[in-house]
Amino acid sequence: MTPSRPGTSGQEGVELREARRRIKLLEQENEVLRRAAAYLSQADLPGRGSTRS
Repeated sequence: MTPSRPGTSGQEGVELREARRRIKLLEQENEVLRRAAAYLSQADLPGRGSTRS
């Protein structure tokens, strides 16, 4: 097996690819959570600081 980058072993290359894939997934999940939080912060949710009775 040839190294994916100069100075890295085959195992390090595999770990690097897996880490990058995991980072990409976490960034996507973080974006979903960020959008959900923004949506919910704008929603008129009952019982969340509403003064209506």
